[in-house]
Amino acid sequence: PWNDAARPLAARVASLIDAMTLEEKTAQLYGVWVGASAHGGEVAPHQHDMEDPVDLDALMPTGLGQLTRPFGTVPVDPALGALSLQRTQARIVSANRYGIPALAHEECLAGFAAWGATAYPVPLSWGATFDPRIVRRMAETIGRDMRSVGIHQGLAPVLDVVRDARWGRVEETIGEDPYLVATIGTAYVQGLEAAGIVATLKHFVGYSASRAGRNLAPSAIGPRERADILLPPFEMAIREGGARSVMHAYNDNDGVPAAADRRLLTDLLRDTWGFDGTVVADYFGIAFLKTLHGVAADWAGAANTALTAGVDVELPTVKTFGQPLVEAVKDGRIPESLIDGALSRVLHQKAQLGMLDPDWSPVPTALSGADLTDPDALRGKVDLDPASNRELAREIAEKAVVLLSNDGVLPLAAPRRIALIGPNAAEATAVLGCYSFPMHVGVQHPDIPLGIDLPTLHDTLAAEFPDTDITLTRGTGIDDGDLSGIDEAVNAARNADIVICVLGDRAGLFGRGTSGEGCDAESLTLPGAQQHLLDALLDSGRPVVTVLLAGRPYALGRAVDESAAIVQSFFPGAEGTRAIAGILSGRTDPSGRLPVSVPRSPGAQPTTYLGARLAQASDVSNIDPTPAFGFGHGLSYTTFAWSDLTVKTQQASTEDEFTLACTVRNTGERPGTEVVQLYLHDPVASVVQPVQRLIGYSRVPLAPGESRRLHITVPADIASFTGHDGNRIVEPGDLELRLASSSTTARLTATVTLTGPGRIVDEKRRFHATFVQKSTHEE
Repeated sequence: PWNDAARPLAARVASLIDAMTLEEKTAQLYGVWVGASAHGGEVAPHQHDMEDPVDLDALMPTGLGQLTRPFGTVPVDPALGALSLQRTQARIVSANRYGIPALAHEECLAGFAAWGATAYPVPLSWGATFDPRIVRRMAETIGRDMRSVGIHQGLAPVLDVVRDARWGRVEETIGEDPYLVATIGTAYVQGLEAAGIVATLKHFVGYSASRAGRNLAPSAIGPRERADILLPPFEMAIREGGARSVMHAYNDNDGVPAAADRRLLTDLLRDTWGFDGTVVADYFGIAFLKTLHGVAADWAGAANTALTAGVDVELPTVKTFGQPLVEAVKDGRIPESLIDGALSRVLHQKAQLGMLDPDWSPVPTALSGADLTDPDALRGKVDLDPASNRELAREIAEKAVVLLSNDGVLPLAAPRRIALIGPNAAEATAVLGCYSFPMHVGVQHPDIPLGIDLPTLHDTLAAEFPDTDITLTRGTGIDDGDLSGIDEAVNAARNADIVICVLGDRAGLFGRGTSGEGCDAESLTLPGAQQHLLDALLDSGRPVVTVLLAGRPYALGRAVDESAAIVQSFFPGAEGTRAIAGILSGRTDPSGRLPVSVPRSPGAQPTTYLGARLAQASDVSNIDPTPAFGFGHGLSYTTFAWSDLTVKTQQASTEDEFTLACTVRNTGERPGTEVVQLYLHDPVASVVQPVQRLIGYSRVPLAPGESRRLHITVPADIASFTGHDGNRIVEPGDLELRLASSSTTARLTATVTLTGPGRIVDEKRRFHATFVQKSTHEE
């Protein structure tokens, strides 16, 4: 009956659970970490230093819930990887009594984490676009590529809100504002799910709020910070994005590990928000309940704690949900009903994916019609980096580049001599984040080619300015502290018309980079001797354009005021250097906006623009957190005028909405895009509020002289916050609606008033202000 596609899913799943043995049930609740075969044979178990060896042959007769990262473990030709996965799935199906295939998952944080797949900009660049639509297109493209080779689930997006830019995983986040993170992240979820890939929201919740920005460290967040800043992106991605999976975070908050928090994973996520998908463990996270958190005495205790909290699947491999769990159920320590609840959700998801249907086939679409008996003939037949992918990656990268400052030197007018200086000037992988395949896996296989074309900035500038003499000098390394090349760099600068200084990060894992998972920073000073190099070039007497290829914002010292221009890019992907070259030449108008503030001081952390009044600069502290460039900041090569603010609804009840409008005009001689940002300031509230917070935004592309009228509707629900009693409330009183080009530059301000009684809002509240753009000729 479970194979009968005409029956309701719930009935199919229930009938299958009734027929399964305890061992068959638990087998569906864990994955095994594997690597695809480079020759198209079956996958092989991956031996991780945190785990005991796994005997895949011994596990198969009872079934297997998941296959962990078949493409993202070793470099494998995509066609042969697909064949390897297909052969393994066929064996899994034939080995277990009910023919249940394994669900295969992969990382997809900056593109499909597979050898030869397009490397897209990292999520911090997604945030810099302020463009959910292009992010959705990217996610759907990534999802189609994954689905074509047999992947079912993607471990993305990261919805952590940046609370401390020293944290190494800032590059994986979308930004420091919950509304930006929510809208961009939800768009990514919608794209993945539209492609048939199960999107996995991570890390739920509080991971980014760790003390001192340290990876996998305790978090100290109050209920309001959690409710009003950290949780909204997850809620929106579930309600509007349709995400079907959530990954618990590693951290504990106030002594309760996320993997053990029933109030979070069951009471809130399932009972309040209505989430009916699967909760999966972050890698080794259930075992950490014993080894790192000390809230379980043994593996069975860790399994019991996680299952009771609401975790359904152990990843990346079997440790606690295998034999320890089976034995604990048999001796009465753990009720079998806990397993049945998790299993019901896991099998429901497999049924949704068609994996219980009688006509399910392990052959992915990329191999349809191919001769599967001849692996050599398949090699090179699956292209995961086609021209259409690269064009999309370029478009995103262009929209994500942020022009921080410009004294008029940009765009460059075909200079005769450029001194191109810095550790990232000719480094091909400088555009990649730590979860891109080359940096995550490829670095462990230096004898194997990268698999994708990665032009350096030197390459793309040479193509952009074919008649310009470009002198290349490294100056110093990313983090080696070497000062020996600085004199040579200064001499090169003095012999040039313009200096382009290319600085930033090297992505890596666990201390092998300056940005990435486990690569936390003590301060936001540029790594190594890069600031020394930059200061020496500023003293050269030549105009310096500072270009950053980085995973986090850095304090730039004198360069904030003395650079001729500053161009910020956050690991922009395989097409990133072409995008930057186009911005420098003026072929493309810059339209990116900062998703995180750029600090003026390297030590004023943690701080974000969402600070309350006491978090601002004051006379009673010698630490000034005022940024050099605030959240939302970004310049263009044209100018814009904002005018004619009208407020149709000056007063509205706490159940109603406000309507306002303004006109934005391109007053320059070039086409450009203004990003209209709407901030809310609540001058008097029953609990302390941020001075302002983003509640809406809209990209407005304009030709020279063109103007558009923006009509904006702001529901009262958006003014809600968590009150004294823990309920989300809308209070009566005055509000300021600030139409701004950044968090530090308000253009037009409307004072409006909410009237009537205070009101409690629930999970059905309205999330969005709506923007309708009309040409002024249509008005």
